[in-house]
Amino acid sequence: MGTGNFFWVIFYFASLCSASLANNAKINFREKEKKVLDQILGAGKYDARIRPSGINGTENLATYVYVNMFLRSISKIDDYKMEYSVQLTFREQWTDERLKFDDIQGRLKYLTLTEANRVWMPDLFFSNEKEGHFHNIIMPNVYIRIFPNGSVLYSIRISLTLACPMNLKLYPLDRQICSLRMASYGWTTNDLVFLWKEGDPVQVVKNLHLPRFTLEKFLTDYCNSKTNTGEYSCLKVDLLFKREFSYYLIQIYIPCCMLVIVSWVSFWLDQGAVPARVSLGVTTLLTMATQTSGINASLPPVSYTKAIDVWTGVCLTFVFGALLEFALVNYASRSDMHKENMKKKRRDLEQASIDAASDLLDTDSNATFAMKPLVRHPGDPLALEKLRQCEVHMQAPKRPNCCKTWLSKFPTRSKRIDVISRITFPLVFALFNLVYWSTYLFREEEDE
Repeated sequence: MGTGNFFWVIFYFASLCSASLANNAKINFREKEKKVLDQILGAGKYDARIRPSGINGTENLATYVYVNMFLRSISKIDDYKMEYSVQLTFREQWTDERLKFDDIQGRLKYLTLTEANRVWMPDLFFSNEKEGHFHNIIMPNVYIRIFPNGSVLYSIRISLTLACPMNLKLYPLDRQICSLRMASYGWTTNDLVFLWKEGDPVQVVKNLHLPRFTLEKFLTDYCNSKTNTGEYSCLKVDLLFKREFSYYLIQIYIPCCMLVIVSWVSFWLDQGAVPARVSLGVTTLLTMATQTSGINASLPPVSYTKAIDVWTGVCLTFVFGALLEFALVNYASRSDMHKENMKKKRRDLEQASIDAASDLLDTDSNATFAMKPLVRHPGDPLALEKLRQCEVHMQAPKRPNCCKTWLSKFPTRSKRIDVISRITFPLVFALFNLVYWSTYLFREEEDE
């Protein structure tokens, strides 16, 4: 073959290749997608009511659906209603061999649908859902992708309000586990099985912010249930929330401590200042009762005792005890006054009888009495001898009691009650704090 002929052969093949590339470049892939969709989903070719066959086209095996989700936000956790609201992107993936198509040598990666009723869909539902809705602004937030091998990916954005049964025994030092449960409504495990997607089935948005809780961790698990109609596949996500204690420390615990301490001010007021002490005691008692009722109004009426109930109950008891202490002081003060009046009357009567006797002696000048001296002089030897005899029979003096010596500085019982209360009330309250915090903090660690 000559050089000229070889050149013309190369030129001919180059022309064919360029023409082929030009034809390929002119392919309308959107038109190709339409033809593929008409081919696989056309009338009489695909029935969305029939579930896909099992693996490798086996009819007797169940259809496996792989689930994963992306938690976009958790808007609220309601203690009173025991529920929480979450917004998530929910995804399901399964294989339907009836939807296989030619990908045009890898150029057609997948087909996209926005109508879920065009293909078979798993009958998944959220078993602990209270309310829920789809998002339709601006367009419905849902899509279906069909891949050349027949794999189907379904994605949708939904908002849910889910039930979350809570144990409030340690409130507000508690941790709560809220679950998100998904199960098949009509297909049993013989026909449909839900599985978590391998790798990272649950993702959470970064910088998730909750006003009163912190999301510590989440766990995925299976929760298949058996009923009279069969066994149904079920998936669940357990979200572990820790309650932020700083809010309750500032809003509840510190104000209650301040009210208790203010009620102790009455111990330092004069016992005669009845209006001041009564108004102080009643005001702190009513304020503490209002605080307690406000706390209970935000919580459900449960049958057990919560940690906050113990705290408010003891604080209310201390405030009420301070009011009762003043009642006791007032009673002791009136009793001391009555005793003082009786002693004064007794002294007046004795003085009157002595004066009457002296008047009687003065008037009787004829009577004489042999009076012995009542007091002997220090140099009298007889008095010294009697003192020595008495010393033999006297017992050794007892060691003085510090408490009695200190209390003897306060002559009246009412004053002694106030002084004892100034020391007893703070000591008992400090002991209660030690027991309270050590008990509930250790129980919280054990629950972890």
